[in-house]
Amino acid sequence: MRHNKNFNHLGRQSAHRKAMLANMATSLIVHKRINTTVAKAKALKRYVEPVITKSKEDSTHSRRVAFSYLKDKNAVTELFRVVSPAVGDRPGGYTRILRTGFRLGDAADMCFIELVDFNETYGKEMAAAGKARTRRGRGGSVTKVEGDIADVEAAAEGTAENAPKAEKKPAAAKKPAVATKAKSAAAQRNAAPKASGAKAAARKSMASKKS
Repeated sequence: MRHNKNFNHLGRQSAHRKAMLANMATSLIVHKRINTTVAKAKALKRYVEPVITKSKEDSTHSRRVAFSYLKDKNAVTELFRVVSPAVGDRPGGYTRILRTGFRLGDAADMCFIELVDFNETYGKEMAAAGKARTRRGRGGSVTKVEGDIADVEAAAEGTAENAPKAEKKPAAAKKPAVATKAKSAAAQRNAAPKASGAKAAARKSMASKKS
C-alpha cells in the first residue's frame, strides 16, 4: 500500500527528478536566485533547505552529505564558505518564492526562488521597516495611552492659558426685598380710596338721573 506517499513527481521518473533537483539546487547556491515554475520551486525548497541546515556544521561528514545531494564540489565549496555564514543565525526558512505571473505558451505559473539573506534590496527595506515599528507588549500599550492622555491635557492647559480672559461685568446691586414689599403695599392703599370715590360718584349720578 502507498498510503500517505503524496508528493509532486513533476512528471518524471525518480532518477530524472533527482538529477533535476540536484542541478537546480546547485544553480540556486551558486547564483542565489533562479527562475522556474512554482511546482518545481516548491519541490526544490524541500530538497535544498535540509542541505543548507547541514552546512552549519563544517565537518568532513557534512561536506560529504552535501556533495551527495548537490553532485558538484564547486557548489559545496560555495555553500560552506559563503552561504553557511550568512544563514548561520536563521532557524530555517532559507529560501523565498516570488511569483512572477504566467508563462507564454502553456500558461505555467512562474516564480523566482532565492536565498533570503542574499537579497540586499528587500533586506534593506525590511530593516528600515523594522526600525520604524515598535513592539507592543502588555505594558507598552498602556504606557502609550497614558502618554497620549498627558499630551492632550498639556495642550488643553496651554490653550486655556493663551485664551483672552473675559472681563467680568459688575453685578447689579440687588434691592432689598423688604422695601419692595412696603412700596407695593402703599400703592395698594392709595388705589383703594380712589376706587371707592369713583363708585360713590357713579351712585350720585344715577340718583340724580332717577329724580
